Amino acid sequence: MIRRLTAALLAAALCLLAGCSGPAPSSPAPAAPSDPAPEAPGTAYTFTDALGNTVTVDRPQRVVSFYGSFAEMWMLAGGELAGTTDDAITERKLPLGEDVAIIGSTRNPNLEMALGLDADFAILSADTTDHVQAAETLRAAGVTCAFFRVDTLEDYLAAMEICTSITGRADLYEQNALAVQRQAQEVIQRVRPLLEKEPVTALLIRAYSTGAKAKGMDNLAGVMLHQLGVKNLVDQHPSLLEELSMEEIIAADPDYIFVTIMGSSQQKALDALAEGIQKNPAWSSLSAVQNGRYVILPGDLFHYKPNARWGESYAYLADILCPGALEG
Repeated sequence: MIRRLTAALLAAALCLLAGCSGPAPSSPAPAAPSDPAPEAPGTAYTFTDALGNTVTVDRPQRVVSFYGSFAEMWMLAGGELAGTTDDAITERKLPLGEDVAIIGSTRNPNLEMALGLDADFAILSADTTDHVQAAETLRAAGVTCAFFRVDTLEDYLAAMEICTSITGRADLYEQNALAVQRQAQEVIQRVRPLLEKEPVTALLIRAYSTGAKAKGMDNLAGVMLHQLGVKNLVDQHPSLLEELSMEEIIAADPDYIFVTIMGSSQQKALDALAEGIQKNPAWSSLSAVQNGRYVILPGDLFHYKPNARWGESYAYLADILCPGALEG
């Protein structure tokens, strides 16, 4: 039976959402959910979420995800959804049933609609201010809330362990998490020794419609490159994190330049690059450009969370860095 919310509660919900957007402020809480301590099947399950909250979930039946990536993760864990945000369709292309409601966007969720779904468990992003504030109203309405942060394969494994423990689907943890980990590990084990023997350098750029920034270990592609043994230019030239200096890039002359696109309009981001650093006459003299090693990375593997395709992301980079290394 749908909860009967008072007018005051609804007003509070809408007030909390008004004018709130952008990334959440930094927090001393753990960067990823802690490893859970599994309990006997059919009992309430307790874990620590990405903001350090102790969360107890007791067989949720009406689950709402405020982030398309986490909606997919919940489905990979064998869970069903009552509602999720529109990026689950526009970005993830998830096969949602007609009974799954769309509750707005990740940055602007419709809290009143979410509450109207009689949710008993809400999955939220630790990096989104709207979600942190929405949780206050959700909890006041009796909805259990949990925050996740997935920036690396290790984060994904930890989150999937929690989700599959809630759903009781250990088989899906093996299939959609551990198998993915083994695939990634095999790629690293094959490629890293080769790149340690013959080191390569790379510049990783994240392009926006308004500009571009160099990225390091704060980016999922940056973490993967590091694990594969690539030397990221920002490690030797930290000032590139503040400003993409063509002088420094030309002096370092990286073997590869990788670009990830931020936002829904790839062309606008590429146009911004063309009007930015690529406009410098020296750009065409870079080794990476001349040797066809200037690579635009696909968004489904390197901008959006890869989830069960994380192994594919590692393999994609490996095929560029060490062609043929994964054959046989």
